[in-house]
Amino acid sequence: MVESNYDILGILEGSTEHEIRNAFRRLALLYHSDKGGENDQFIKIKQAYEDLKIGKKYPETDLEKIRNSRVYSGDSEEDIRRKNQILGQELFKEMKLAEEWTAELNRTNSTGIKLFGSKSLGEIELERKANGILSIKGNFMAGNLTYDGPIIMQGNITSPSWTEEFRTNIHLTKGDFKFINPLENKYKIENGARVIADNGDIVVGNIFGRKYKIQDSDGRVGIFKTQEQRTFVSAPNGKIIAENIINTVSLEADIIMVLNLEDDVEISAREILFYGSKITYDSKIKLKKGGMIRFFENFSIQSLSNDALIKLENGKEIRLFDIKTKKIKDLPDEFVPNKSEFDKDTTMVGNGFTITYEMLDNLSKKPTKNQKSKWGSKFKISKN
Repeated sequence: MVESNYDILGILEGSTEHEIRNAFRRLALLYHSDKGGENDQFIKIKQAYEDLKIGKKYPETDLEKIRNSRVYSGDSEEDIRRKNQILGQELFKEMKLAEEWTAELNRTNSTGIKLFGSKSLGEIELERKANGILSIKGNFMAGNLTYDGPIIMQGNITSPSWTEEFRTNIHLTKGDFKFINPLENKYKIENGARVIADNGDIVVGNIFGRKYKIQDSDGRVGIFKTQEQRTFVSAPNGKIIAENIINTVSLEADIIMVLNLEDDVEISAREILFYGSKITYDSKIKLKKGGMIRFFENFSIQSLSNDALIKLENGKEIRLFDIKTKKIKDLPDEFVPNKSEFDKDTTMVGNGFTITYEMLDNLSKKPTKNQKSKWGSKFKISKN
């Protein structure tokens, strides 16, 4: 039987925070090396206490510790590839069993809790609650899981390195997908994993993809090709709320709220809200018809790359440079009915100013001779 963190602290499952803290303090006095105790046992007790504070029932396995470094270590690229292939294959089988188990619980509207994986592979705890929510505790590392309901998770989501065959795919046909306190716990989605909520919201932390170089298949010295594992998160009828989006990532939703975009990121939504200060040159912002963009932070606009692209649903493309230095006072009144509320030198970017799809679409229209506004002539717009 697997020893839980409750067992390590000698308390019952469901103990209060106060009881957990008291148990830790009592055992720490017995086992701390300064008190003549065993240091290894103290480390184990301290880790159990830290895990329970974030709701993790079981200790991290040795394999999980290795996987937290994203890939297995080894003496060669071939060794790393082989080990990750084995890991992906075995975990793929385990998650197939987990998917069947949760589907049966849903069918009978039953509750249940079960561990999947093993000590050697790493364990993940799934629990279907009475309200239909599926709780996941532990790191999700490979395989498919489709669930007809909401999911709450404590742990990271990654995908096997070097293989597409056993890619991580989490699919909710209804309900929200949420990390528990993602910013505080620093939970992340990475390495080419896919999370899709058909009819709900997705609330997560940082999202990373992966791009790397591999040696030429013909063995030519000094020749490499780039491969990518693009992480994909989608809530087509809901919101995505995330922190930093970095290195080969695509997001798709009705509404997207993020901090920063960095290194080959694509986002597509009807409403896009930025709360950070960084968008790099290779970022693409796809805005759906009737939508809007807001930049809330009063940051230096130098942090936003001139070459980042805003692409409209009708195919028109606008460089971020073409809007980030423009002042609201220069816009036609029809676009800014509340213009008097802004300082005359306030730029379009920042201060929570709303940039609408219509406004961006009209940037490409040439003014007639009788038009007083020179709005359209100030921008360079290209078509695909």
